[in-house]
Amino acid sequence: MRVTALAAHTPEAVRAALAARGWAPEPAWLAATGLHPHTLLVEEITEDEREALVHWGARAGADVLTGEGWALVAAPASRLAPLARPDRAPPGLERLGVALGAALTAAVEPARAWHIGWGLPALALDDPVLIGIINVTPDSFSDGGRFTTPDQAVARAERLRADGARLLDVGGESTRPGAREVPAAEEIGRVVPVVEALVRRGLGPVSVDTRKAGVARAALAAGAAVVNDVSGFTFDPAMAEVVASAQAGALLMHMRGEPATMDDLARYTDVTVEVAAELRARADAAERAGVARERIALDPGLGFAKTGAQSLRLLDEVATIVALGYPVAVGPSRKRFLGAATGRPVEDRDRATAVACALAWERGARLFRVHEVAPAREALELARAAGEGRDTGP
Repeated sequence: MRVTALAAHTPEAVRAALAARGWAPEPAWLAATGLHPHTLLVEEITEDEREALVHWGARAGADVLTGEGWALVAAPASRLAPLARPDRAPPGLERLGVALGAALTAAVEPARAWHIGWGLPALALDDPVLIGIINVTPDSFSDGGRFTTPDQAVARAERLRADGARLLDVGGESTRPGAREVPAAEEIGRVVPVVEALVRRGLGPVSVDTRKAGVARAALAAGAAVVNDVSGFTFDPAMAEVVASAQAGALLMHMRGEPATMDDLARYTDVTVEVAAELRARADAAERAGVARERIALDPGLGFAKTGAQSLRLLDEVATIVALGYPVAVGPSRKRFLGAATGRPVEDRDRATAVACALAWERGARLFRVHEVAPAREALELARAAGEGRDTGP
């Protein structure tokens, strides 16, 4: 007899074991995802629901830990699935079905595409989507003042595209800790000529990195396809309507406060769970305002209102954000938490950025916002190949 412990961090090891022993591809994948373990935190439940979960867990062979108003449930997807079906849910657990079904669906069938600007093809997420940063600001923490003219920005865009960027993100206001707010007219003057130049040269699609509805409106009129809002549409109440009317893509990032105050707001009891809840609320609000679900992507906001330790934990637990059911972007590029972990100065953090992107890919992120595309692309190619067990030669 021989016993081998299979790697359990993804369903791939189980799928491969079944396929190697004669299973057809689709049944092997369905069985592997059914066996894949899940741990779910269920909050805001009644005492009766808590008791019903405990009794169900004992019968189903699931682990259930509970406290007042919450339960932690751990079981394979195949055992959890009946709870998501109204016709099979045990008495007292009917309310759990919708939320549990959404969580399991996101885990088994993650988003495969991100729909951006109207009339443009969706960005397929089977491969990593690299978003190249173009800061047209004098005071950005990493490259402020280097690409402030349209000609400089276009030259930078050409390099990023050649290195593999599939989206270019143009920002006219620094959001580093303590940065001052830039008047909308000034930000428009920085951003719009660059967006126009990039679109005219066929270097798109283009994203605009802004918190202001007026800037977003001007950039979208100039040809931008995505609005990347670090405030998650909370800074300017008009932003959601602007994005919805333009049928543009929306990248909603998590941040608390503003750049000048966010470091003081990095207070969490359970950082990943709280960030997930706040992002879910922001996505729900965007959908209620008319932004189509398939046009929304989420970003946990590494370094924004997070300490270094909190950012590292979010990076490690990004699968929790992926389980919300939207495409997930990460922006670790040259951030302070990478410097704290490696001891490298800001100008020498591209290798650490690439590693962070590879870790995030393995945990389900599919969009990666970086200053230098080439090293991140190579790290992601390796992570993707390893995850698929793809034969890349000797």
